[in-house]
Amino acid sequence: MHVLQVTHRYPPRTGGVETHVQRVSEELVARGHDVTVVTADAGSGVSRRERRNGVRIRRCRGVAPGGAFHFAPGVAQVVADADADVDVVHAHNYHSFPLALAALRVGSRAFVATPHYHGSSADSLRDRLLGLYRPIGGWALRRADAIVAVSEWERAQLKRDFGVDATVVPNGLDVGRFEHATPLERSRPYLLTVGRLVEYKGVQHAIRALASLPGYDLLVAGSGPYRAELEALARDIGGDDRVQFLGYVADEELPALYAGAAAHLALSTHEAYGMTVAESLAAGTPALVREAGALVDWADRADCEGISRVDPETVADAVRRVVERDAPATPLPTWTEVVDALESKYRALLSSDTEGRP
Repeated sequence: MHVLQVTHRYPPRTGGVETHVQRVSEELVARGHDVTVVTADAGSGVSRRERRNGVRIRRCRGVAPGGAFHFAPGVAQVVADADADVDVVHAHNYHSFPLALAALRVGSRAFVATPHYHGSSADSLRDRLLGLYRPIGGWALRRADAIVAVSEWERAQLKRDFGVDATVVPNGLDVGRFEHATPLERSRPYLLTVGRLVEYKGVQHAIRALASLPGYDLLVAGSGPYRAELEALARDIGGDDRVQFLGYVADEELPALYAGAAAHLALSTHEAYGMTVAESLAAGTPALVREAGALVDWADRADCEGISRVDPETVADAVRRVVERDAPATPLPTWTEVVDALESKYRALLSSDTEGRP
Protein backbone atom coordinates (compact mmCIF):
# COMPACT_ATOMS: atom_id res chain seq x y z
CA MET A 1 0.00 0.00 0.00
CA HIS A 2 1.00 3.64 -0.33
CA VAL A 3 0.93 5.62 2.93
CA LEU A 4 1.20 9.40 3.11
CA GLN A 5 2.49 10.48 6.52
CA VAL A 6 1.83 14.12 7.45
CA THR A 7 3.69 15.73 10.33
CA HIS A 8 5.19 19.00 11.52
CA ARG A 9 8.87 17.97 11.37
CA TYR A 10 10.97 14.97 10.37
CA PRO A 11 14.59 13.90 10.97
CA PRO A 12 17.21 15.22 10.99
CA ARG A 13 14.96 17.43 13.13
CA THR A 14 14.82 15.86 16.60
CA GLY A 15 11.92 15.16 18.94
CA GLY A 16 9.53 12.45 20.10
CA VAL A 17 6.97 12.80 17.30
CA GLU A 18 9.77 13.09 14.75
CA THR A 19 11.26 9.79 15.94
CA HIS A 20 7.84 8.10 16.00
CA VAL A 21 7.05 9.03 12.40
CA GLN A 22 10.52 8.07 11.22
CA ARG A 23 10.49 4.62 12.81
CA VAL A 24 6.98 3.82 11.60
CA SER A 25 7.76 5.05 8.09
CA GLU A 26 11.03 3.15 7.75
CA GLU A 27 9.50 -0.07 9.10
CA LEU A 28 6.63 0.21 6.61
CA VAL A 29 9.16 0.65 3.78
CA ALA A 30 11.06 -2.42 5.02
CA ARG A 31 7.81 -4.37 4.68
CA GLY A 32 7.46 -3.38 1.05
CA HIS A 33 5.07 -0.43 1.33
CA ASP A 34 5.52 2.96 -0.34
CA VAL A 35 5.78 5.82 2.16
CA THR A 36 5.85 9.55 1.55
CA VAL A 37 6.28 11.98 4.43
CA VAL A 38 4.98 15.54 4.10
CA THR A 39 6.30 18.06 6.63
CA ALA A 40 6.15 21.75 7.49
CA ASP A 41 9.85 22.17 8.28
CA ALA A 42 11.52 23.26 5.05
CA GLY A 43 14.50 25.46 5.83
CA SER A 44 18.22 25.42 6.46
CA GLY A 45 20.03 22.13 6.60
CA VAL A 46 17.42 20.02 4.78
CA SER A 47 16.33 19.45 1.20
CA ARG A 48 12.80 20.21 0.02
CA ARG A 49 12.64 16.81 -1.68
CA GLU A 50 14.74 13.85 -0.67
CA ARG A 51 14.72 10.14 0.08
CA ARG A 52 16.00 8.88 3.42
CA ASN A 53 16.22 5.14 4.08
CA GLY A 54 13.63 4.48 1.40
CA VAL A 55 11.16 7.12 2.61
CA ARG A 56 10.26 9.92 0.20
CA ILE A 57 10.12 13.31 1.93
CA ARG A 58 8.40 16.53 0.83
CA ARG A 59 9.10 19.56 3.01
CA CYS A 60 6.93 22.68 2.83
CA ARG A 61 7.80 26.16 4.00
CA GLY A 62 5.81 27.60 6.85
CA VAL A 63 5.91 29.69 10.00
CA ALA A 64 6.37 28.36 13.53
CA PRO A 65 6.09 31.19 16.08
CA GLY A 66 8.04 30.22 19.16
CA GLY A 67 8.84 26.88 17.51
CA ALA A 68 5.18 25.82 17.67
CA PHE A 69 2.09 25.21 15.49
CA HIS A 70 4.04 24.99 12.17
CA PHE A 71 1.53 26.57 9.82
CA ALA A 72 2.42 25.63 6.23
CA PRO A 73 -0.42 25.94 3.70
CA GLY A 74 1.63 23.98 1.17
CA VAL A 75 1.00 20.81 3.20
CA ALA A 76 -2.69 20.92 2.25
CA GLN A 77 -1.82 21.27 -1.42
CA VAL A 78 0.64 18.37 -1.34
CA VAL A 79 -1.98 16.16 0.31
CA ALA A 80 -4.56 17.17 -2.29
CA ASP A 81 -2.15 16.60 -5.20
CA ALA A 82 -0.74 13.31 -3.91
CA ASP A 83 -0.67 10.36 -6.27
CA ALA A 84 -4.00 8.72 -6.91
CA ASP A 85 -2.58 5.46 -5.57
CA VAL A 86 -2.23 6.83 -2.02
CA ASP A 87 -4.27 4.45 0.14
CA VAL A 88 -3.92 5.98 3.60
CA VAL A 89 -3.21 9.49 4.85
CA HIS A 90 -1.84 9.29 8.39
CA ALA A 91 -1.43 12.68 10.10
CA HIS A 92 0.36 13.32 13.39
CA ASN A 93 0.46 15.91 16.17
CA TYR A 94 -2.74 17.73 17.14
CA HIS A 95 -0.60 20.60 18.45
CA SER A 96 0.53 21.69 14.97
CA PHE A 97 -1.46 22.68 11.89
CA PRO A 98 -0.37 19.93 9.43
CA LEU A 99 -2.91 17.49 10.90
CA ALA A 100 -5.78 19.91 10.28
CA LEU A 101 -4.42 20.80 6.84
CA ALA A 102 -4.36 17.09 5.95
CA ALA A 103 -7.95 16.70 7.16
CA LEU A 104 -8.95 19.60 4.94
CA ARG A 105 -7.70 17.98 1.71
CA VAL A 106 -7.71 14.23 2.40
CA GLY A 107 -10.71 13.64 0.14
CA SER A 108 -12.10 10.11 0.12
CA ARG A 109 -8.87 8.39 1.14
CA ALA A 110 -8.63 6.56 4.47
CA PHE A 111 -7.58 9.07 7.12
CA VAL A 112 -5.80 8.15 10.36
CA ALA A 113 -4.81 10.65 13.08
CA THR A 114 -2.25 10.13 15.83
CA PRO A 115 -2.60 13.33 17.91
CA HIS A 116 0.24 12.82 20.44
CA TYR A 117 -2.14 14.93 22.51
CA HIS A 118 -1.10 16.27 25.90
CA GLY A 119 -4.13 18.43 26.59
CA SER A 120 -2.47 21.75 27.32
CA SER A 121 0.79 23.63 27.16
CA ALA A 122 3.09 24.69 29.96
CA ASP A 123 3.53 28.00 28.12
CA SER A 124 0.62 30.36 28.94
CA LEU A 125 0.56 31.98 25.48
CA ARG A 126 0.58 28.64 23.69
CA ASP A 127 -2.11 27.40 26.05
CA ARG A 128 -4.37 30.32 25.09
CA LEU A 129 -3.68 29.72 21.41
CA LEU A 130 -4.53 26.04 21.85
CA GLY A 131 -7.86 27.13 23.31
CA LEU A 132 -8.58 29.19 20.20
CA TYR A 133 -7.46 26.31 18.00
CA ARG A 134 -9.69 23.71 19.68
CA PRO A 135 -12.69 24.03 17.29
CA ILE A 136 -10.36 23.45 14.31
CA GLY A 137 -8.41 20.67 15.99
CA GLY A 138 -11.58 18.96 17.17
CA TRP A 139 -13.04 19.08 13.66
CA ALA A 140 -9.86 17.53 12.25
CA LEU A 141 -9.95 14.66 14.76
CA ARG A 142 -13.62 13.95 14.11
CA ARG A 143 -12.83 13.92 10.37
CA ALA A 144 -10.52 10.92 10.91
CA ASP A 145 -11.65 7.38 10.10
CA ALA A 146 -9.48 6.13 12.97
CA ILE A 147 -7.64 7.79 15.84
CA VAL A 148 -4.57 6.25 17.45
CA ALA A 149 -3.44 7.29 20.94
CA VAL A 150 0.03 6.45 22.24
CA SER A 151 -1.13 5.94 25.85
CA GLU A 152 -4.22 5.10 27.88
CA TRP A 153 -3.98 8.55 29.44
CA GLU A 154 -4.08 10.18 25.99
CA ARG A 155 -7.04 8.01 24.95
CA ALA A 156 -8.99 9.22 28.01
CA GLN A 157 -8.06 12.86 27.34
CA LEU A 158 -9.23 12.66 23.73
CA LYS A 159 -12.54 11.19 24.85
CA ARG A 160 -12.99 13.86 27.51
CA ASP A 161 -12.00 16.86 25.40
CA PHE A 162 -13.37 15.92 21.97
CA GLY A 163 -15.75 13.00 22.48
CA VAL A 164 -13.75 10.78 20.12
CA ASP A 165 -12.75 7.15 20.56
CA ALA A 166 -9.16 6.09 20.02
CA THR A 167 -7.23 2.85 19.79
CA VAL A 168 -4.07 2.71 21.91
CA VAL A 169 -0.89 1.83 20.05
CA PRO A 170 2.05 2.91 22.24
CA ASN A 171 5.33 4.28 21.02
CA GLY A 172 7.79 1.56 20.16
CA LEU A 173 11.36 1.06 21.23
CA ASP A 174 14.48 -0.52 19.78
CA VAL A 175 14.83 -2.64 22.90
CA GLY A 176 18.01 -4.41 21.78
CA ARG A 177 19.81 -1.08 21.45
CA PHE A 178 19.40 -0.44 25.17
CA GLU A 179 19.27 -3.81 26.90
CA HIS A 180 22.85 -4.77 26.04
CA ALA A 181 24.40 -1.37 26.73
CA THR A 182 27.68 -1.21 28.66
CA PRO A 183 27.03 1.10 31.64
CA LEU A 184 28.88 4.40 31.79
CA GLU A 185 31.47 4.20 34.58
CA ARG A 186 31.90 7.06 37.03
CA SER A 187 33.57 7.38 40.42
CA ARG A 188 30.25 8.17 42.12
CA PRO A 189 26.70 6.84 41.61
CA TYR A 190 24.53 9.17 39.58
CA LEU A 191 20.91 9.98 38.86
CA LEU A 192 19.88 10.98 35.35
CA THR A 193 17.42 13.30 33.61
CA VAL A 194 16.99 13.31 29.83
CA GLY A 195 15.07 15.86 27.80
CA ARG A 196 14.77 19.40 26.57
CA LEU A 197 15.68 21.96 29.26
CA VAL A 198 12.43 23.82 29.74
CA GLU A 199 10.71 24.51 33.04
CA TYR A 200 7.85 22.03 32.67
CA LYS A 201 10.28 19.11 32.36
CA GLY A 202 10.94 19.43 36.10
CA VAL A 203 14.74 19.09 36.25
CA GLN A 204 14.75 21.76 38.97
CA HIS A 205 12.99 19.34 41.31
CA ALA A 206 15.74 16.79 40.85
CA ILE A 207 18.41 19.41 41.59
CA ARG A 208 16.68 20.58 44.78
CA ALA A 209 16.45 16.98 46.04
CA LEU A 210 20.24 16.51 45.84
CA ALA A 211 20.75 18.14 49.24
CA SER A 212 19.01 15.11 50.77
CA LEU A 213 20.82 12.62 48.53
CA PRO A 214 24.52 13.14 49.35
CA GLY A 215 25.52 9.82 47.84
CA TYR A 216 24.50 10.75 44.30
CA ASP A 217 25.48 13.13 41.54
CA LEU A 218 23.00 14.29 38.89
CA LEU A 219 23.68 14.14 35.15
CA VAL A 220 21.43 16.35 33.02
CA ALA A 221 21.25 15.32 29.35
CA GLY A 222 19.66 17.83 26.99
CA SER A 223 19.75 21.47 25.95
CA GLY A 224 17.23 24.28 26.03
CA PRO A 225 16.39 27.80 27.20
CA TYR A 226 16.01 26.88 30.88
CA ARG A 227 19.63 25.76 31.29
CA ALA A 228 20.90 29.03 32.79
CA GLU A 229 18.22 28.97 35.48
CA LEU A 230 19.05 25.35 36.31
CA GLU A 231 22.77 26.11 36.55
CA ALA A 232 22.02 29.03 38.87
CA LEU A 233 19.84 26.80 41.04
CA ALA A 234 22.63 24.23 41.31
CA ARG A 235 25.00 26.98 42.50
CA ASP A 236 22.44 28.37 44.95
CA ILE A 237 21.99 25.04 46.72
CA GLY A 238 25.74 24.43 46.77
CA GLY A 239 25.48 21.44 44.51
CA ASP A 240 27.06 22.73 41.32
CA ASP A 241 29.98 20.32 41.78
CA ARG A 242 27.48 17.43 41.83
CA VAL A 243 25.35 18.49 38.84
CA GLN A 244 26.83 18.00 35.39
CA PHE A 245 25.08 19.51 32.37
CA LEU A 246 25.91 17.34 29.38
CA GLY A 247 24.08 19.36 26.72
CA TYR A 248 22.91 17.49 23.65
CA VAL A 249 23.79 13.79 23.89
CA ALA A 250 24.11 11.82 20.65
CA ASP A 251 21.77 8.86 20.22
CA GLU A 252 24.64 6.37 20.26
CA GLU A 253 25.77 7.62 23.68
CA LEU A 254 22.39 7.44 25.42
CA PRO A 255 22.21 3.68 26.13
CA ALA A 256 25.40 3.70 28.21
CA LEU A 257 24.23 6.83 30.03
CA TYR A 258 20.93 5.20 30.97
CA ALA A 259 22.53 1.88 31.89
CA GLY A 260 25.01 3.47 34.28
CA ALA A 261 22.44 5.49 36.24
CA ALA A 262 21.03 4.41 39.59
CA ALA A 263 17.67 5.86 38.52
CA HIS A 264 16.16 8.01 35.79
CA LEU A 265 13.99 10.94 36.95
CA ALA A 266 11.10 11.99 34.70
CA LEU A 267 9.32 14.83 36.52
CA SER A 268 7.57 16.53 33.61
CA THR A 269 4.02 17.91 33.73
CA HIS A 270 3.23 17.54 30.00
CA GLU A 271 3.89 14.27 28.19
CA ALA A 272 1.77 12.24 25.80
CA TYR A 273 3.81 9.08 26.37
CA GLY A 274 7.20 9.24 28.12
CA MET A 275 9.74 7.78 25.70
CA THR A 276 12.73 8.42 27.97
CA VAL A 277 11.10 6.25 30.63
CA ALA A 278 10.85 3.34 28.20
CA GLU A 279 14.48 3.81 27.15
CA SER A 280 15.65 3.86 30.75
CA LEU A 281 13.76 0.70 31.69
CA ALA A 282 15.07 -1.12 28.61
CA ALA A 283 18.61 -0.26 29.72
CA GLY A 284 17.92 -1.84 33.11
CA THR A 285 17.49 1.41 35.06
CA PRO A 286 14.34 2.04 37.15
CA ALA A 287 12.49 5.33 36.77
CA LEU A 288 10.94 7.88 39.10
CA VAL A 289 7.97 9.51 37.35
CA ARG A 290 5.72 12.41 38.17
CA GLU A 291 2.06 11.42 38.18
CA ALA A 292 1.10 14.03 35.59
CA GLY A 293 0.14 13.71 31.94
CA ALA A 294 0.80 10.33 30.37
CA LEU A 295 3.56 9.60 32.89
CA VAL A 296 0.77 8.34 35.18
CA ASP A 297 0.57 5.24 32.97
CA TRP A 298 4.12 4.29 33.99
CA ALA A 299 3.56 4.65 37.73
CA ASP A 300 1.83 1.27 38.06
CA ARG A 301 4.84 -0.67 36.80
CA ALA A 302 6.99 -2.50 39.32
CA ASP A 303 10.13 -0.87 37.89
CA CYS A 304 8.81 2.68 38.36
CA GLU A 305 7.92 4.86 41.34
CA GLY A 306 5.22 7.50 40.93
CA ILE A 307 4.92 10.72 42.94
CA SER A 308 2.30 13.45 42.83
CA ARG A 309 4.33 15.99 44.84
CA VAL A 310 7.78 17.24 43.84
CA ASP A 311 9.09 18.92 46.99
CA PRO A 312 12.72 17.97 47.76
CA GLU A 313 11.97 15.45 50.52
CA THR A 314 9.28 13.65 48.53
CA VAL A 315 11.60 13.35 45.54
CA ALA A 316 14.54 12.21 47.70
CA ASP A 317 12.46 9.60 49.53
CA ALA A 318 11.15 8.25 46.23
CA VAL A 319 14.68 8.04 44.81
CA ARG A 320 15.77 5.94 47.80
CA ARG A 321 12.92 3.51 47.07
CA VAL A 322 13.21 3.31 43.31
CA VAL A 323 16.95 2.61 43.15
CA GLU A 324 16.21 -0.75 44.80
CA ARG A 325 13.99 -1.89 41.93
CA ASP A 326 14.92 -4.09 38.99
CA ALA A 327 14.13 -3.11 35.42
CA PRO A 328 12.57 -3.94 33.10
CA ALA A 329 9.89 -5.66 35.17
CA THR A 330 7.73 -6.51 32.13
CA PRO A 331 8.36 -6.40 28.36
CA LEU A 332 8.37 -3.07 26.56
CA PRO A 333 6.67 -2.48 23.17
CA THR A 334 8.88 -2.70 20.09
CA TRP A 335 8.57 -0.79 16.81
CA THR A 336 7.79 -4.08 15.09
CA GLU A 337 4.74 -4.53 17.32
CA VAL A 338 3.69 -0.91 16.76
CA VAL A 339 3.79 -1.25 12.99
CA ASP A 340 2.02 -4.61 13.18
CA ALA A 341 -0.88 -2.81 14.87
CA LEU A 342 -0.86 0.15 12.47
CA GLU A 343 -0.64 -2.08 9.42
CA SER A 344 -3.67 -4.02 10.66
CA LYS A 345 -5.53 -0.76 11.23
CA TYR A 346 -4.74 0.45 7.70
CA ARG A 347 -5.86 -2.83 6.13
CA ALA A 348 -9.10 -2.85 8.13
CA LEU A 349 -9.93 0.67 6.95
CA LEU A 350 -9.17 -0.17 3.33
CA SER A 351 -11.21 -3.36 3.55
CA SER A 352 -14.14 -1.49 5.08
CA ASP A 353 -13.91 1.17 2.39
CA THR A 354 -13.93 -1.46 -0.39
CA GLU A 355 -16.88 -3.31 1.10
CA GLY A 356 -18.82 -0.07 1.44
CA ARG A 357 -18.55 0.85 -2.22
CA PRO A 358 -21.47 0.06 -4.53
